[in-house]
Amino acid sequence: MKPVQLHPASRLRKLALGLAAMAPLALVAGALSPAWADLRICNMTGSRVGVALGYRDAQGWMSEGWWNIDERKCETLLKGPLAGRFYYVYAVDYSGGGEWGGRSYLCTRDREFSIRGIDNCLARGYERTGFFEVDTGQQKSWTIQLTDSNRAAEVRR
Repeated sequence: MKPVQLHPASRLRKLALGLAAMAPLALVAGALSPAWADLRICNMTGSRVGVALGYRDAQGWMSEGWWNIDERKCETLLKGPLAGRFYYVYAVDYSGGGEWGGRSYLCTRDREFSIRGIDNCLARGYERTGFFEVDTGQQKSWTIQLTDSNRAAEVRR
């Protein structure tokens, strides 16, 4: 697992990322849930977060956002078996002003978006935002946990 790089402009650097793959039955955010073949994200922090997702499909690169996820809640970003191995996530802490980001650049904007392609973001009127890479190992289901640094990051397979 690569270490997650926080965006240099982050004002709240205490955030860390935990990745967890769902087992057939897993304990997620205190509730027993069956593992669906989905890509899910769980906000394990005490703040509301906004999440953007990037991935490659049959037509090329796609970035989408924003999913607003309340504290200690989970949200399904993609339904069904995962088609790819790598997914890209950018998240922002609305309360604390911090963010989870990385070195993989995709296009975003401030309001809801679905953007095809990753080239010339600025020229096309979008922001160029650094996402962190999630390697699912070609699992059919995966859950990403956003955590505060004072909580242990864990990986379950």
